[in-house]
Amino acid sequence: MSEQSWTRHHWKTLVNIITAGALLLLIVFTRKQIGSTIHDLKHVHAWALLLLIPIEAINYHAQAKIYQRLFEIVGNKLPYKYLYRAALELNFVNHVFPSGGVTGLSYFSLRVRSGKALSSGKATLVHIMKVGLYLLAFEVLLIFGVFALAIMGRVNNLVILVSSSLLTLLLVGTVMFFYIIGSKRRINSFFTGATKIINWVIHLFLRRYPETISIDGVRFLFEDIHENYSVIKKNYRRLQAPFWYSLLADGTEIMAVYMVYIAFGKLVNVGAVILAYGIANFAGLISVMPGGVGIYETLMVGVLASTGIPPGVSLPVTVMYRVLNTLVQIPPGYYLYHRNLKRTA
Repeated sequence: MSEQSWTRHHWKTLVNIITAGALLLLIVFTRKQIGSTIHDLKHVHAWALLLLIPIEAINYHAQAKIYQRLFEIVGNKLPYKYLYRAALELNFVNHVFPSGGVTGLSYFSLRVRSGKALSSGKATLVHIMKVGLYLLAFEVLLIFGVFALAIMGRVNNLVILVSSSLLTLLLVGTVMFFYIIGSKRRINSFFTGATKIINWVIHLFLRRYPETISIDGVRFLFEDIHENYSVIKKNYRRLQAPFWYSLLADGTEIMAVYMVYIAFGKLVNVGAVILAYGIANFAGLISVMPGGVGIYETLMVGVLASTGIPPGVSLPVTVMYRVLNTLVQIPPGYYLYHRNLKRTA
C-alpha cells in the first residue's frame, strides 16, 4: 500500500493522534498555571467564577446567531443548535492547533458543508465575515475602553500608541481584505500570486510537490467567495443584526475576564481590560504554542501594568481566567469535535 493510500484510509486515526497530542501539549505547557489556579481558588469569590459558565454560554449563543444570520443572507437556513455545536468545535480546534485561525477556517468550512448544500467558498466567506464583524465590533469597544481610561486619568503615551496602533491595524486590515474580495480581478491577482509564493516555499522543502496547492482550485474558491460577497454587499442592511451579535460576543469575552477580577475583589478600569485583551489575543494568533500560552499572559500583564494595574494583581487574575476559561470551553468542544469526526468517518 502506498503512502498516500495508507494516509487516505487512516486519516481519522491520524487526526485523533494529532489532536490528542496537541491537547496534551496544552496541558503540559499550562500545568504550573493549573496548579496555581487550584491553589488560589480558596481565596476568591466562587459565585463570580461560576458566572463564567452562563457568560460563555451567551458568547456561543451570539456566535451561532452571527453564523445563522450570515448564512440566511447568502440563501441558506441552518439550524441554531447545529451552528452552536459547530462554534464550540471551532473554538476547540483553534485552541489546540496554533495556526492563526487557518486550521479553524478549514475545519469550519468542512464542518458546515457536511450534509448541507453549501459550497466551500460560501462557508469560508461566512466565517471570514464573522471575523470581520468581530473586528469592527471590537474597534467600538476599544474606543470605549480608551475613553474609560481617559476618564480615570490612565492614558499615557504608551497607552495612546498601543491603542491607536491596534485600531489602525484592525481598520486597515479589514478594509484591505474587503477591497480585495470586492473585485474578481483583484481576487485572482492577489490570491493566485499568494498561492504561487506558498507553493514555491513548500517546493524548497518538498521537491516532489511543485504545486502542493492547486492554483486553479484556489482561483475557483475565491471566485465563489466573491460571488457570495456580492450577495452580502447588496443586502448590507441585513448585517446590522450580525454586527450587534458580534458586539455581544466581544462584550461577553471582556465580561468573562472582568468577572475574575471581581472574584479576586478587584474593581479595575474596564478600559484597561479591553485594551489588554485585544493586544494579547491579536499576538496570540501568531504564537506557536497551543492557546498562545506564554505570549498571551505576558502581553496581558504588560499592557495592564502600563495602565496602572500592578502585575501582582493582574498576573493571578490572567492565569485563573485562562485556565478556567479553557476548562469551561475545551471539554464540550473536544467531545463534539470527536463525535463529528466519528460521524464523517
